[in-house]
Amino acid sequence: MRSGNARAQVDEATQRAPGRLVVRSVPVADPGDLIARLPEPGALAWICRGDGLVGWGTAARIAIPAGQDRFTAGEKWLRELVEGADVADDVSVPGSGPVAFGSFTFDPASDGSVLIVPRTILGRRGGVAWVTSIGVEPDSGHDDLTARAAPATPAPATPSADPAALAPAPVPVTTPSGVRWSDGSLTAPQWERAVAAAVAAIRAGDLRKVVLAIELYAHAARDIDARALLARLADRYPDCYTFACGGLVGATPELLIRRTGDEVLSLVLAGTLPRGGTPEADEALGSALLASAKEREEHQYVVAGVRASLQSLCAGLRTDDQPFLLRLANVQHLATRVRGRLADGEGAHSALALAAALHPTAAVCGTPAEAAMELIRELEGMDRGRYSGPVGWVDGRGNGEWGIALRCAELAGDRARLVAGCGIVAGSDPAAELAEAQSKLLPMRYALEG
Repeated sequence: MRSGNARAQVDEATQRAPGRLVVRSVPVADPGDLIARLPEPGALAWICRGDGLVGWGTAARIAIPAGQDRFTAGEKWLRELVEGADVADDVSVPGSGPVAFGSFTFDPASDGSVLIVPRTILGRRGGVAWVTSIGVEPDSGHDDLTARAAPATPAPATPSADPAALAPAPVPVTTPSGVRWSDGSLTAPQWERAVAAAVAAIRAGDLRKVVLAIELYAHAARDIDARALLARLADRYPDCYTFACGGLVGATPELLIRRTGDEVLSLVLAGTLPRGGTPEADEALGSALLASAKEREEHQYVVAGVRASLQSLCAGLRTDDQPFLLRLANVQHLATRVRGRLADGEGAHSALALAAALHPTAAVCGTPAEAAMELIRELEGMDRGRYSGPVGWVDGRGNGEWGIALRCAELAGDRARLVAGCGIVAGSDPAAELAEAQSKLLPMRYALEG
């Protein structure tokens, strides 16, 4: 839901804290499949090629109102939590110690951004596995809205080094059944007309690219368990970042930013064609994508925008000379890596702050961004919510990984809202763009239907 009266609400939210965090991280034996360790449907996850983080329970949580400063509000709240925390970290790798999972709205005028510090985190990175337990010592001096939403939990003892002891009585995973589908705000023909209107606007003015999205609703026979979707997505799309945060579940191919110490990396994706049914057809489609002037134009807008956003923050910024093909199970993208080192060292600009500096990229909004955002509001006929906003995690040292919330669905009981979009430029064809958008809905349709 969009809101125009956010300033006072954000100020109030950032000044609330649930109490003092008590954090304990210890090494554990390899836990195997991280997603299989999740004990309850309310999952938190960030997994790629089997490594990453999963979490459950709530030590602290903030729901951030609409506003251009929603990232700053979240950053301030989290910094105050971490600075006052009692932390014993025997692992000391990115993702150990205090960690917040987060998901932010695409449009600053939309409510719904959230940061969650779980009670238990299980992680694996480069052969090292650990568990983090987080409790809260209540601060009786605060009338705390956040604490009422996330009740205080006891300070943890040193967690067990046996992963099997983390969740002795898990809730069984249920797979979705009886899934029915219905249109969102626009039918397919209506969305094609919106694309045609966007093309006309681009040809008539200074707008060079706009990204338009379409929504689709799923209705299941019973409440949808995020863990079932995560397992299917991680199995079928191992090279994507499979994520869950606050009911938003998906597998994004797009790494908005990774910060490890003072090193940063962004993987830029824009320009898409489907995979071929045979190796020969696949190769032909890949070659056509690399040669397409329209797709390369769309891609270069995004690369230029990412470089411009990081230029003042990084020293030695480096970009691939040419885009390469990133092939996923159902589509292939033009991809470019952008690397650099933070100019002020690792003490400045957390991964969340870097994600805020980059959002919205031309991959999900357009260029120029302000004009594209206005056209999106006019033509899409919906509020995107957290679709195409930053999603990921940040730890107490500022390390973290944030992707763009693509190939995802927002869950609410037995309902799921799927959204997918395409970059529209002057040479776009509405029917082709609809086919591309529908292909981007397939990962979540598969996750729901199997």
